[in-house]
Amino acid sequence: MAYDVARVRGLIPALGDGWVHLDAAVGMQPPEDVVSAVSGAFRRPRSAPGAPFAASRHTADVEHAARSAVADLVGGDPRGVVLGPGPAVLLARLADAVADTWVPGDEVVLSRLDDAANVLPWLRAAHRRDVAVRWAEIGFESCELPAWQFDDLLSGVTRVVAVTAASGQVGTRVDVPAVAARTRSAGALLVVDACAAAAYGPVRLDDLGADVVALDAAAWGGPHLGALVFRTPALLDRLTNCSLDPTARGPRRLEVGPHSTPQLAGLVASVDHLAALDDTATGTRAERLHASLEALHAYQDRLLDDLLLDLVGAGAIVLGSAPDRIPALALTHAVKAAELAEHLAGRGICVVPDPGEQGVLAHLGTAEIGGVVRVGLGHYTTPAETRALAAALASL
Repeated sequence: MAYDVARVRGLIPALGDGWVHLDAAVGMQPPEDVVSAVSGAFRRPRSAPGAPFAASRHTADVEHAARSAVADLVGGDPRGVVLGPGPAVLLARLADAVADTWVPGDEVVLSRLDDAANVLPWLRAAHRRDVAVRWAEIGFESCELPAWQFDDLLSGVTRVVAVTAASGQVGTRVDVPAVAARTRSAGALLVVDACAAAAYGPVRLDDLGADVVALDAAAWGGPHLGALVFRTPALLDRLTNCSLDPTARGPRRLEVGPHSTPQLAGLVASVDHLAALDDTATGTRAERLHASLEALHAYQDRLLDDLLLDLVGAGAIVLGSAPDRIPALALTHAVKAAELAEHLAGRGICVVPDPGEQGVLAHLGTAEIGGVVRVGLGHYTTPAETRALAAALASL
């Protein structure tokens, strides 16, 4: 059946403000189920897990439910799910823990397409350990990241390859399985930033071939929480312990301090919401997630194709021309980005002005032209809203 965007919009209270929300590039609007789960958890008695009474058991149950929900989303094992305040923090902890085994002469491979969250922690760790950094480059016009170049970048001294599944800034998808095959041959660890990709379609650990994937619940309308999912949970016990508990095992080795139970409840609700995007989907939560995200992907592919054509007609320049992309765009216009965002806000349209000083936008030199405007489609975006964007741009 066709994706029912009107039904999805009815589940999201923030959309009643009358604005056109095309700012999903910095996080989607949360559904009512997430809002209710967080507020409901705040109303319950709270305690730390591990004690023999109801409030403590409830805390432990919510934590387990959160790990299970994230595992279902990417086809992982709950025992390999690390939870934390956001992907940037968790990737920094991971880089610190992994780098403890590096020695001078080792190398890490990073990508020009990646956001700062999956670049800076590895750069800092490499600097501390006197380890070389090699770069996978992108096509300047297409913003594509060719997988063949990893043949020359990887060697027996490569310890980590960090790459994105899809850029949250310019939308380009990466052929991660092809990168994974080369990474396995080199015996390196593959860390994949799936924060943007997981919000727009099915992401499966086994399909990607990743050793670790990073996720951001806010990207799909959940609370501001992140997760790392390890394909092999036993790997966690071989990492340096970052926990305050010197005896911590498994995911807790990369978790510092107690979790927020209300936030974890919201995380579970957000994954359940994703599983119900297609209300005809049946089966286990993992099966419903796959069906719902496939339906979303098909709907947004059509929406994105129409939007790209409309933007060209409206005088906008969209960065990158990759044929395989998520609905996250960076565009420029004859008007500077800040002024353009102001113009669109005056017409009731929310977009994100970006000075272009980080990640792929910095590499492309967009700061020198006054930055870009970032547009991100939500699960709730309609054709009428994308047409309104193009019309507002054409009116300049």
